[in-house]
Amino acid sequence: MTWETLSEHASFGGVQRFHRHTSAALGGLPARFALYLPPQALAGAQVPLLVFLAGLTCTEETFTVKAGAQRLAAELGLALLMPDTSPRGAGVAGEADRWDFGVGAGFYLDATQAPWARHWRMESYLLDELLPQVWAQAPVQRARTGIFGHSMGGHGALTLALRHPGVFKSLSAIAPICAPTQCPWGEKAFSGYLGADRGTWATHDAAALMATQAAAPYPQGILVDQGLADQFLAEQLHPEALEAACAAVGQPLTLRRHAGYDHGYYFIASVIDEHLRHHARQLQG
Repeated sequence: MTWETLSEHASFGGVQRFHRHTSAALGGLPARFALYLPPQALAGAQVPLLVFLAGLTCTEETFTVKAGAQRLAAELGLALLMPDTSPRGAGVAGEADRWDFGVGAGFYLDATQAPWARHWRMESYLLDELLPQVWAQAPVQRARTGIFGHSMGGHGALTLALRHPGVFKSLSAIAPICAPTQCPWGEKAFSGYLGADRGTWATHDAAALMATQAAAPYPQGILVDQGLADQFLAEQLHPEALEAACAAVGQPLTLRRHAGYDHGYYFIASVIDEHLRHHARQLQG
């Protein structure tokens, strides 16, 4: 599928591009994504690919502009892929009425309930459409693809990695929603997108998915960073649920708790280097 290039910007010897294309998975809507290619890729090398999933209200621009990831990505030779967080322009009644549901809040799953089921298909969009296109059209290595994310995007990274074994070679998250079946954000999203049957919700819950693993899915380790001054920590995030699930199945987890840090991009920018190095070790090792 053809990508329209909306803009491109030289960055640390590489190039940051913003693209748009028509998405069949999202019901024919236009979809946007950002792709950073490091200087090694511009010189002809096939480089590892690291996917970042952003949180509620964000777009493909948020992490790309705010996190400052390109500097170290250029040094490490990592391509960065930043998709949008939901379909846009579907015209569904009420789609933009709430900041934590609908537009900007796709939760990286495929909705099964009307009126969301036609367009809110972010899992299929990412796994069946965007990633195959990027693997085919960009100078990246399919077998060396990692994933991470923040908040709702941390939920997405954890659940997509566990739901699609073998696709992602490395995994991390920053202030992720670890147990969405146990928090208001998850209950609102899952009841709206998936319906009232809570039995289906657990298949999109990182802690619940981890608890079902027969063996450690990421034996080289998962990295999670969490700020202790995060205003959403107690009610929405529940990292202790993921920690317990990982311990039960023998999954190595480095869960770092940081005093004084909140939920925002000052925190992300403060820990981004460690996440890029975590992925580089596993993708390039």
